Amino acid sequence: MNGCELMKYAIETFDLTKKYGNFAAVDTLNMKIENKSIFGFLGPNGAGKTTTIKMLTCLIPPTSGTANVAGYDIIKYPNEVRQKIGMVPQLVSLYGDLTARENAELCADYYGLPKDLKAERIDELMELVDIKYAENKMVKQLSGGQKQKVSVVASLIHQPDILFLDEPTIGLDPTTKQVLWELIEELNSKGHTIILCSHDMYEVDLLCENVGIINQGKLAAFNTPQALKDQMMAEEKSAKRSRMSEIVSEIEKKSSPAINGTIDELKGIIVDSEKENGEYREISILINNLNDELVAKMTRLPVVFEINEHHSGRIKMDISKCDNAVNDVIWTIIKNGGNITSISTQDPSLEDVFVKVTAREKTEGE
Repeated sequence: MNGCELMKYAIETFDLTKKYGNFAAVDTLNMKIENKSIFGFLGPNGAGKTTTIKMLTCLIPPTSGTANVAGYDIIKYPNEVRQKIGMVPQLVSLYGDLTARENAELCADYYGLPKDLKAERIDELMELVDIKYAENKMVKQLSGGQKQKVSVVASLIHQPDILFLDEPTIGLDPTTKQVLWELIEELNSKGHTIILCSHDMYEVDLLCENVGIINQGKLAAFNTPQALKDQMMAEEKSAKRSRMSEIVSEIEKKSSPAINGTIDELKGIIVDSEKENGEYREISILINNLNDELVAKMTRLPVVFEINEHHSGRIKMDISKCDNAVNDVIWTIIKNGGNITSISTQDPSLEDVFVKVTAREKTEGE
């Protein structure tokens, strides 16, 4: 019945729904999460994310619909599902007065691991997450990052196919975060499917192959992080073109005294549209000896559409996406004595996508 090695999807939901009275916390959710992938599951507070995870981990039953987790139906085979999953909760659920090793042994006993296998498995996992040096310390004496590592050991003791991580790096320092990110990637490379619930958009963008955004109980977006960002840029371009058409219609209706301001606005929209048709890109350059002459030189470049200056010496430019555009800009700066400190692109972030998607769904639902 199961066959996780051969499965295309680690998780499939089929109109998964959870209602509390007349309120649908999760509303006919349909999504497919690929086997042995790292999947980012996002949503604002109260969106239905936690309720979905509770159903997928068999903590609560759905009101209607169902899901297959590791090849098992969550309604028909909840015990089999529990054997195939591990969970690292946001709030570490370990016994503070027990040592790290004793907590791991307790979980091993819960899953019925034989005594000889238990010791071997705990040693192996503690080495994997680099926490064996603290195995005899009581959990209450450990740091936040160390506790998370012990939680990972406890959740992996029965070798689950799917690991749910709920805000695994919240409150951790940057160095410890990096260690846990590397651990997540290593676990995935060993064949575990990782379901990452996080509000850290950089973390999700860095680790996840696909992302699902749930809002008001419904799946609001689902794709790769880059595809979601590309889609956002395309929607913004389409909105600008639509606005241009509206302005043209307004011009046709207005009398001449009121027409000048509208024409100016139209010109701005047309410039934006021309840049879009040329597939422009936005870049930001910090020049520590920026001056008016240098700005004028860059403004005259055919590949530069628009320049905005900041008193700090940083300039933001809309430039052509042609192959030589960036080279032309940099060469012009250097040739005219400019000293470049940093260069960065201005593409939308996953956080921009998250904010836009959840705001749009809220507006459409009102």
